[in-house]
Parts: sequence; structure tokens; C-alpha cells
Amino acid sequence: MIRDITLGQYYQTESLIHRLDPRVKLAGTLIYVITLFFYKNFVGYALAIFFLATVIRLSKVPFKFMVRGMKSILFLLMITVLFNLFLTPGTPVFTLWKLSITKEGTSLAVSMALRLSLLVIGSSLMTLTTTPNNLTDGMEKGLGFLKIFKVPVHEVAMMMSIALRFIPILLEETDKIMKAQMARGADFESGKLIARAKAMVPLLVPLFISAFRRANDLAMAMEARCYRGGEGRTKMKPLKYRGRDYIAYLILFLFMFGSIWLGRLTLPMLMVG
Repeated sequence: MIRDITLGQYYQTESLIHRLDPRVKLAGTLIYVITLFFYKNFVGYALAIFFLATVIRLSKVPFKFMVRGMKSILFLLMITVLFNLFLTPGTPVFTLWKLSITKEGTSLAVSMALRLSLLVIGSSLMTLTTTPNNLTDGMEKGLGFLKIFKVPVHEVAMMMSIALRFIPILLEETDKIMKAQMARGADFESGKLIARAKAMVPLLVPLFISAFRRANDLAMAMEARCYRGGEGRTKMKPLKYRGRDYIAYLILFLFMFGSIWLGRLTLPMLMVG
């Protein structure tokens, strides 16, 4: 389960999506996530699925590797679907004891499941095709206008990049600790929910110690290299837009306007919440 989390990992390959400017991918991810909340019918979700599938194909990231990240949110996805199925008022379709599955609840459950799945896969695609350094440069450059309001853009971008970079490292560390404790007789998979939660306590203590140690080592390394923030710093490889980036922006805006138009359509037979 730990190794199934793909957020924060980078998949090394040569593709058109990998070569895009990180600012384009950040804007694309933001636009895609926002448009997911515009859809009121399955035609809109079909457009979102087609768009995401096309981008995944162009990225050359294996689809199995992409979907593997869904295993980490499977429990949350099931809870979301069940809550919407049984707790949404409306026209009853099926009754089980005192709980009823309604037509509106079914539509809302399908809608929420699609939104959550597409959101996770779409967000993971950005980190899988963008190195941490490029992600930091893209955030800093794209949010540069906030400097007018005295927002420390460089520091914020650096913190977000480090946080994303540490996700796969901490997951790998967690996996090592779990295997070491299981070799000593620890059991993390059997028993009731409360028992399994208590079994995680011995895992969290060494994990937190390791995380603080890594953070301290990183801070000392940055100080040893005279890091003093973003003021006056230059880039070895400054970001520059190319023709493919402008074409990608055009496609993104067309997708956004198409999503807004589809979201305003009223299709009674396909309503999903």
C-alpha cells in the first residue's frame, strides 16, 4: 500500500509532456481540477476522461503505474460513495433495513467517485512529468506577481517543492520500518480497526525521528552552501516559453471553455449532482 502512492514521484522518460514548461503544467493541473466541479452531466465527465487519457498517452507514463496511485485513496473513495448512496434524500430505488439508496444518491455517488479519481490521477500526472527543480522554478515564476503584495514567493515555492520531494522518501522510509518491525513479529494487517491503529504507533515514532533528522540535515546543507533565500539569485537554466507551450495553453483554454459550456447544459437523463 505504501509503494502505491505516486504523488510526489517523478517518472523519467522522454515525452512531449515532460518537455513542456512547468508553468504550463501547473496551470493545466489547476484548470483541470477546477473544471471537474463544473460538470453536471456525464457528457462533461466523458470530455474530462478523454482529455486526461490523451495527456497520459502523450506523457508515455504507463497507465498501470498511473492507476496504482488510486489504491492509496480506495478507502476514502469507498466511504465517499457509501455516504452519498445512503444519506442523500430523494426517490428511493432500493431499501436495506432503515437505509435507502435513492436515484439522486446514486447519481451523486458516481459524480463524487469520478471527481475524486480524476483529481488524484490528474494531480499525480504533474509530479510524474516534472522534476522537483522545475516544479520549484515554475511555481516561483508563475506566482511572481504576488511579490507586489510582499508574499515570499521563492520561499513558498521552495517549501512546496521540498514537501513533494520528501513524500517518496518518507514512503520508502516507512516501508523499510514496517518490514523491519514485521520481521520482529509486528502485525499491521490483522485485527480490528482500533487494534490496527494502535499497531501503527510504534511505526510513527521512528518515522518522525527520521523525518526531523532529514529536515535538520537538509537545513545544515543549505546553510553550508550559503542559502539566503531568493533575493538576487539567478537560474542556471531560466524558463523560456517555446512554441509547444503556447499551443498547450491554447488547448487548455479551449478545454476550459468547452467544460464551462458543457457544465451549463441541462440534460435531465444524465444529471449527476
